[in-house]
Amino acid sequence: MAHPVDVHVGKNLKTIRNLRRMSQTDVATKLGLSFQQIQKYEIGSNRIAASRLWELAEIFGVTVGYFFEGLPEKEKADAAELFSVTDILRNDRASRLMMAFSQLPESQQKSLLAMAESLSVPA
Repeated sequence: MAHPVDVHVGKNLKTIRNLRRMSQTDVATKLGLSFQQIQKYEIGSNRIAASRLWELAEIFGVTVGYFFEGLPEKEKADAAELFSVTDILRNDRASRLMMAFSQLPESQQKSLLAMAESLSVPA
């Protein structure tokens, strides 16, 4: 049985493909796949690898996150870890913070992490 997140991603793939007026064959050709593989992606019976999702985002001119938009809250929470690293890397301040953090001695890293975790707790 297909995972709900895979089904959701597949539906969003089909939606953007139709909005861009591309056939399954058009998309498959750009990816070097068969149109049957695109069908399987769209119904969620085959999972889309991260690298393939990246290629699809490039083809359609959307972010990778587009494919996950509209996920119900439970699935969104289950999938949240998939996006956190990407989101951090795209944020200039977060990237700079990670670089500075990695250059600190371990004892200072632990102290800074404890402080950041205490500040990030919702009120």
